[in-house]
Amino acid sequence: MAEATKEPEESLAGENNSSDRNNAGNSLNFIEQIVEDDLAAGKNGGRIHTRFPPEPNGYLHIGHAKSICLNFGLADKYGGQTNLRFDDTNPVTEDTEYVDSIKNDVRWLGFEWENEFYASDYFDQLYQFAETLIQKGLAYVDDSTSEEIAAQKGTPTEPGRMNQYRDRSVDENLDLFRRMKAGEFPDGAKVLRAKVDMASPNMHMRDPIIYRIKHAHHHRTGNAWCLYPMYDFAHGQSDSIEHITHSLCTLEFEVHRPLYEWFIDQLNIFPSRQIEFARLNLTYTVMSKRKLKQLVEEGHVSGWDDPRMPTIAGIRRRGYTPASIREFADRIGIAKRDNLIDVGLLEFCIREELNKTTHRVMAVLDEKPLKLVITNYEVGREEIMHIENNPEDPSAGDREVPFSREVYIERDDFMENPPKKFFRLFPGGMVRLKGAYIIKCDEVVKDNAGEIIELRCSYIPESRSGSDTSGINVKGTIHWVSVPHAVEAEVRLYDRLFSVENPAADEREFRELLNPNSLEVVRAFVEPALVEAARSEAIRNFQFIRKGYFVLDSDSTTDKPVFNRTVTLKDSWAKEVKKG
Repeated sequence: MAEATKEPEESLAGENNSSDRNNAGNSLNFIEQIVEDDLAAGKNGGRIHTRFPPEPNGYLHIGHAKSICLNFGLADKYGGQTNLRFDDTNPVTEDTEYVDSIKNDVRWLGFEWENEFYASDYFDQLYQFAETLIQKGLAYVDDSTSEEIAAQKGTPTEPGRMNQYRDRSVDENLDLFRRMKAGEFPDGAKVLRAKVDMASPNMHMRDPIIYRIKHAHHHRTGNAWCLYPMYDFAHGQSDSIEHITHSLCTLEFEVHRPLYEWFIDQLNIFPSRQIEFARLNLTYTVMSKRKLKQLVEEGHVSGWDDPRMPTIAGIRRRGYTPASIREFADRIGIAKRDNLIDVGLLEFCIREELNKTTHRVMAVLDEKPLKLVITNYEVGREEIMHIENNPEDPSAGDREVPFSREVYIERDDFMENPPKKFFRLFPGGMVRLKGAYIIKCDEVVKDNAGEIIELRCSYIPESRSGSDTSGINVKGTIHWVSVPHAVEAEVRLYDRLFSVENPAADEREFRELLNPNSLEVVRAFVEPALVEAARSEAIRNFQFIRKGYFVLDSDSTTDKPVFNRTVTLKDSWAKEVKKG
């Protein structure tokens, strides 16, 4: 794990030249260099056209956000265009719910696509491409089972074995393929394979399957097709149809590139260029869509938008902003090899933004808050304190906070027998109530069980914040909420989803690694202005003074607001790891 004491941009950023760009102001990452070289050479008519091609079988996660920022960012930088294309070639796992969520996520991040396409738009054309390969003797129908095909492919050190179906005539292959399309055969009975090289050291070139039979309803084409292209066949041809100039993929597709180029060459179509970059791997989480779906379906999290999930929907619900995600993507940069990025960098980006933009508000996060009674403050009297919203932003102004004779404070802010350098409240001690008065603890009231239930204090009338003439200096300031004005709220304290830094590399089953303390739900009392602002949706993000950054959750009701902790004020997790 990176040293938590270092600045995140030094210790947590990925291996790439984005930091060089920040320092020098003009350095390029390797993809930008490729694009600039292509533009300078006049390739593709001097234009750049990228695409973001998600499969609509789940919700996008933070790794997809990196790809979105890269594809749309390149097009924006070089005056190009970006398509949003849904790779909807597997009807069994895809749904319009995911299509809608993906479009919402892309727009939330601040991007708009030039064209919206679907691989299913090209089913007729892709089918014709397949027939062209058959006619050229470069594809054949195979009746082997999936197990037989896997065995025939050999191993990375042993060449594959050709079967009797590879020598079928062009006419027989065309007839069988057309009958596959007509629905004459059941699922799994036959596949169409490209005839490439069964002895290739690249396993993906050993006669890959390019079409399979699936009698399943498609979310766009209905029951019009029972024959669907494989990703490796549909992807490159879709890029070519759209005249994509730079097809950006993560590194696991590097071994697929020879096949991508082989199809383009054999079909003699527009030569899109595939370029690979390192995918985003983030500490204390998993990026496998299959595993994330498992967490949802088995109830380990509340849904795809659970604030502990690395999905864009979950991150948004937790209180992250589009600007913080874009900043994170820029800081990690674009690398040529996979690495593990500390989630602390993501948290640093949102802290940095929210510190500048959020209003500071007071909330007492305590199941049993400590009631403080100011005995020399007139019964029934109330005042309005004007407290600045954000010391980092003078233009944010101030807000009105009601003050009364009784206030709640957190139990941690009082100790009956304090150690040295405890600057909060104790018997005979004095502190300032944030934005209000200096008080002194005169008496501690306990119940029959010896539990403290009330503090009786006196206040210094001349010590009101903003007009203090008391001449008294105190070292401690604590937050509070007026008892008659306090609004009860539910506060959800979220933390790392997993208890180990790299769950993907751990030999244990990934669900065994879940952090049992990733969510703590507590009762809180908050100042009324906070709730009014949140209900009007004028403000969503807040800093709870001394507690962290929080956001109003969608589960809130008019009677009971719910707040999610976005991130703590400081990186407390790194300290816990060191302590352990």
